[in-house]
Amino acid sequence: MRRARAIFPGGVSSPVRAFRGVGGEPFVVERGAGARIWDVDGREYIDYVLSWGPLVLGHAPTIVLEALGDVMQRGTSFGIPTALEVDLGELITRSMPHVEMLRFVSSGTEATMSAVRVARAATGRDVILKFDGCYHGHADSFLVRAGSGVATLGLPNSPGVPDALAALTVVAPFNDLNAVESLLRAYQVAAIIVEPVVGNGGFIPPDPAFLPGLRALADRSGTLLVFDEVMTGFRIALGGARERFGVTADLTTLGKVIGGGLPVAAYGGRRDLMEQVAPNGPVYQAGTLSGNPLAMAAGLATLRALRPEVQEGLSMRTARLVRGLREIAAARRVPFTADCAGSMWGFFFRAEPVRSFADAKASDVARFKRFFHAALDRGVYLAPSAFEAGFMSAAHGDAEIDETLSRLDDAMGAAG
Repeated sequence: MRRARAIFPGGVSSPVRAFRGVGGEPFVVERGAGARIWDVDGREYIDYVLSWGPLVLGHAPTIVLEALGDVMQRGTSFGIPTALEVDLGELITRSMPHVEMLRFVSSGTEATMSAVRVARAATGRDVILKFDGCYHGHADSFLVRAGSGVATLGLPNSPGVPDALAALTVVAPFNDLNAVESLLRAYQVAAIIVEPVVGNGGFIPPDPAFLPGLRALADRSGTLLVFDEVMTGFRIALGGARERFGVTADLTTLGKVIGGGLPVAAYGGRRDLMEQVAPNGPVYQAGTLSGNPLAMAAGLATLRALRPEVQEGLSMRTARLVRGLREIAAARRVPFTADCAGSMWGFFFRAEPVRSFADAKASDVARFKRFFHAALDRGVYLAPSAFEAGFMSAAHGDAEIDETLSRLDDAMGAAG
């Protein structure tokens, strides 16, 4: 890390990795296998960060490694169409039929940025409505009261974003339909963009009426609804938010799981909207490494393995972990709330349920920091921020969950 800090800001390639949200020195990973990772000093951890969500099958799964080994013998990038792109695209659209057309990119930021460009072009409007604590990548339009590392570092907005551009983004509290309705009356909004389940402000589920309400308000105001499923896609259900909540977005962004650990994301949705993307239409977007064969192969291997019975097992074990944590906190009389959706989960040191980012910030962050380090000392790696979700993988079996709960029981006691 000393060498890294001499050449990288904070010694890292993405801010939250620097442990500024929890204090202390970040560890440096050497390798991973299944549910576990090992650092360069030989310490072993049960991993619930899983590269921030992509590794739904765990670290270094054989089927992904074999697919990569096979494809790399034929070349790593061509900048021209391959059959692998079509195969992965068809697999995604079969699981999510509301994504009638899509375009592969290399990062979630590219996907959300491009989806918003399409929405602005399709509606002829400029204003974007997002939600406090939701993070949609680091494009200028989204760095207004964002979640994830922005929230972890306590930054309300990012310097470098022109005021004129920031003024085109309006913000409402998550789960507050009245606030959304007021903003839609005050502004000509091109798109409402939302994480269907917030994962970048901590795990915050939607109220039952919230997503249907957004759909109705969008339809009434001529606004497009964009679901940012970079995190939730293939995590909360194989068909994403539409399957879990019964609400269909106009545009959807995907990432993380669809790349199986390699840099892949996508944006897509209604055919009439995606037909506006170049070369079919005037909305320009391009990427040299988009759809590269290694990324496509990893994504295909992952999604083919994520069968319904695998997804069901993931959901059951995630619920068991969350249930166990609630029981530990109750036995120790620690204010605590936790929840999950599919293989995505999270918790706050707060007695009341968390419905918004304001609620999340009112949780006991100091206790979280103590708990994080106590857990890490006992070989459990949780996200180094009170405002990030956790994840489960198919490699986390009952034995790993038993071991985790035993270690976290001790950690909660040590955290006070």
